[in-house]
Amino acid sequence: MKHVFLLIVVALSTITMSAQSRALKKAQAESPLAYALFNSEGEPVSWAEFVDDAAQADVVCFGELHDDAIMHWLQAELVRDLVAAGKSPTLGAEMLEADDQLVVNEHLEGWVNEDKLKAAANLWPNHFTDYQPLLELAAENGLPFIATNVPRRYASYVYKNGLDALGDLSDEAKTYLPSLPVPFDINLPGYQAMMAMGGGHGGETLPMAQAIKDATMAHFILANLPKKSPFVHFNGAYHSQDHEGIVWYLHNAKPKLKVLTLHGHLQADVTAPEDEVIGKGDYLLITHERMTRTH
Repeated sequence: MKHVFLLIVVALSTITMSAQSRALKKAQAESPLAYALFNSEGEPVSWAEFVDDAAQADVVCFGELHDDAIMHWLQAELVRDLVAAGKSPTLGAEMLEADDQLVVNEHLEGWVNEDKLKAAANLWPNHFTDYQPLLELAAENGLPFIATNVPRRYASYVYKNGLDALGDLSDEAKTYLPSLPVPFDINLPGYQAMMAMGGGHGGETLPMAQAIKDATMAHFILANLPKKSPFVHFNGAYHSQDHEGIVWYLHNAKPKLKVLTLHGHLQADVTAPEDEVIGKGDYLLITHERMTRTH
C-alpha cells in the first residue's frame, strides 16, 4: 500500500506540474509574460514557494543579470516579503566593496546623503537605479547591508600576480580579504569555462581573480550571518551558478550551511527554461529577453 500511495502522489504531482506549464503557455499566448519562476528541474513554482524556502535558508544567493529591471524589482520584493513574514534578513551585495563598509553604514544611519555616498564609494554606474532601492529598504527596516566584494584593486593584483601574492599586502589591506591562503580549485567547471572563454589569455590568474571575489564575498557573508533569518546576497548569476563560486566557498567553510540559490536567465519564451539552464540554481528566474535594460 505504501508503494501505491507514493505512486499516486508522484502521479498527482506530475499532473499538477503539467497543468501549471499549460497555464503558463496559455497566459503567454493571451498576454506577454515578463517572467516566470521554476525549480531546479524546470517545473513551475510560485513566488510564495520561493519566499517560504528563502525564509528557512541560512543564505540566499540571488543570482541576477546586472541590467535586468525585473530581477532588481523582485530583489526588493523578496526583502519586503521576508520582513512581512517576521524575518530580519541581513542584506549584502557584490556591487559594494568591503572597504566602503564605513560610508555605507553612515549612509544607512542617515547622515551621509546620496551625493556624499557617490563621492566616497566605488559605486557601479547603475547603482542609483538598481541597488540604491535595496539600501533604502535596509534603512527603512533597520537591516544591516554588507559590502561583501573584494576591493577591485586586489582582484586586479591577483590577476597580475596570482593568489599567493596576496600575502605581500599590508595587514590593513588583509582586513578586506578572507583568511590567507585562499583555497582554490582550478578544476571547478566554472573556472575551467572562464579559462576557455579567455582563449588562454591570463592563464590560471584569470579564474584566480574571480576566485578572490567569490572567496571574499563568502567570507563577509559568513562573518555577518544573522540569527533565525537569512543573509540575502545579491550577486551576478555567474558567481553562484551550479553551486560553485560563492556557494563553493561557503560550503568549504561550513558544509552544513543551508544555501539557497536563484539563477537568473533571459529567454524569448519564459514558459519553460531552456535545457542549458536546468540545474543552474535551486530556483530559476526566467525573464523576457526584450525587457528594457537598466543600463
